[in-house]
Amino acid sequence: MLERVLSMRRPPPHTDDGDGGGGGGGGDGDAASLAADESKTKKHNHVSILVARAAHHFSKLNHVCPWPCLLLCLVLLFLVPSAIRHSRNIVCISDPYDPVSRARFFGFDGLESDFGSLGVPWCRSKHGKNVEWTSKDLLKGLEEFVPIYETRPIKNNMYGMGFDHSFGLWFIARWLKPDLMIESGAFKGHSTWVLRQAMPDTPIISLSPRHPEKYLKKGPAYVDGNCTYFAGKDFVDFGSMDWKTVMKKHRITDLSRVLIFFDDHQNELKRLKQALRAGFRHLVFEDNYDTGTGDHYSLRQICDQFYITGGGHSCFKFSDEARIRAKRKKFWEKSVDTDELCGPGEAWWGVRGIMRDNFNHSNEPISYTQHFQNSRFLESVLDVYWELPPVAGPSLTHQSRYDPARTSPPIVEDGRFRLFQRLGLAGLDRSVFNGYTQMVYVEVSKQ
Repeated sequence: MLERVLSMRRPPPHTDDGDGGGGGGGGDGDAASLAADESKTKKHNHVSILVARAAHHFSKLNHVCPWPCLLLCLVLLFLVPSAIRHSRNIVCISDPYDPVSRARFFGFDGLESDFGSLGVPWCRSKHGKNVEWTSKDLLKGLEEFVPIYETRPIKNNMYGMGFDHSFGLWFIARWLKPDLMIESGAFKGHSTWVLRQAMPDTPIISLSPRHPEKYLKKGPAYVDGNCTYFAGKDFVDFGSMDWKTVMKKHRITDLSRVLIFFDDHQNELKRLKQALRAGFRHLVFEDNYDTGTGDHYSLRQICDQFYITGGGHSCFKFSDEARIRAKRKKFWEKSVDTDELCGPGEAWWGVRGIMRDNFNHSNEPISYTQHFQNSRFLESVLDVYWELPPVAGPSLTHQSRYDPARTSPPIVEDGRFRLFQRLGLAGLDRSVFNGYTQMVYVEVSKQ
């Protein structure tokens, strides 16, 4: 039953009639394919000849053992060619995180259908409202953003945003065109730089325990000239800020014209409630961790419920889900098997029944009833919930961290190398694609 449910979760196969890489190999690829097919035909014909000769030989011995020999011939006739065909699918895996090994194991034609095969829990909004932008808008944005990203001051943003989320933040800010942008958590200033590229003249407020300028002593960092910093000794937590006074100072009267970006690794339910109390409506959460992962309670974890399509989990060790998770754990670093997913009492929600907060420095057990109530509250205030899809499939980016089985289909699907190359993505270092954690944009109701 679960196998049928899992197959229903998978998106329909993509048919690439445009820039796809299906014909990217050109004539050489087709010639190689034909040669391979001819070689297989010759091998199978050779086996058939051997089987025929064997049958002829045994027919001469028909007077000695007619029926056993005939039976043996039939077995050879049907089983030997079948064994040869199936032997081609046996793969020796040298490096589990190598994209070629993964592709051989799961099948090249199954890479795209792999996305979402274990379910993608999508928070339900009150009225089913969706974002205004389309996949075409995202593709157009990618083409514009790649050359911008190449000018970033912090080339190696380890422990910070990679390309996927940098693009997502830039695109959302560029689309919404807010009058004020607020970020909670700045690190070395990369997200500040991204916001500035999206909106060159819009003021920014940055809250961060450590001022980005402190990192300049050790390497590249970014400090913005049109940014008000509450950092270092002047740091104020987002939930403790007097936002009425701050908005008055910046002459903001319409709070729907403000964009909030959270990259502070705090409980996202807590942050959402704080934003609601302040009257903000447009929020972006950078690390929207999947169930069983991460250092804080995320919106995706909250919305991972049995009544939501793609939500809920089984802790039964011999279930289809457990079998699939164990298989995928060998290939994706952030994949979670059933032993990691489930805690005492088969608690799978949050992280093994724990609601994490503050970089995992705070751990509070949470019952499923509480977890369910959090989901119902979230749905009651959500107007829009939209997870940024991965920029491109793993056969293109060679990323080996996030598991596509828990992810929406990418903007640039696997196999579309020509498009990947035309957008300029092929020229980026593959390490910048390893930071995807389901960044999410939400619009909450006016309170």
